[in-house]
Amino acid sequence: MLFTGDEDIIMLQLRWHGHSCFEITNDKTIVTDPHDGKSIGIPAPSVQGDIILVSHDHYDHNSVKTVKKIDSKVITDGRKCNVDNVEIYGINTFHDEENGAKRGKNILFKFIVDNITFCHLGDLGHNLDDETISKIGDVDVLFIPIGGTFTIDDKKAWNVIKKIKPKIIVPMHYKIGGLSLPIAGIDAFLEQNHYNVLHVGNEIDIEKEDLPEEPEVWAFTL
Repeated sequence: MLFTGDEDIIMLQLRWHGHSCFEITNDKTIVTDPHDGKSIGIPAPSVQGDIILVSHDHYDHNSVKTVKKIDSKVITDGRKCNVDNVEIYGINTFHDEENGAKRGKNILFKFIVDNITFCHLGDLGHNLDDETISKIGDVDVLFIPIGGTFTIDDKKAWNVIKKIKPKIIVPMHYKIGGLSLPIAGIDAFLEQNHYNVLHVGNEIDIEKEDLPEEPEVWAFTL
């Protein structure tokens, strides 16, 4: 949590806006991979970001105008930076298993808010080598695509999870009602899970001291 005065406490909140778009908010709001809603058949994100992270330049991840305000800071590359006291590390990867030959590059974003380390894998399309795992380091909350077709699928996602070893696993980029993209749903992913599954609706508050001792899967819904 963030203390802004003697009595004011702002909780860190996670909210899912469908697909790979998440909102992480305390006194500032970070938005990941915004879509415009109508292009993929689900509601548009109802948020404006102070910081907007875009993993790659595809229409279902790069609709900055949908969530942008006048002073938004948009990060679209793999630089290391500090924006509004948020440490952000971009790590270059690929959108496919052929070094980007099919779908181009992808950026993994690791960022730290209220001493909680998040990692958003964007549209990761391949397994991660030891060098990349070392660059990622420790992760509290991992946002990972599982739907296949355009990203890693459920089986490859679990391989990545076993390497990163996050405390909280948040599946994303899977089929939900209305979504027009030809990707798999969440069931096959959950069938391979050996951890506790927490169904959190579309938002949840989170604090560093409340992070689970054993890994958990947090399944969001719209």
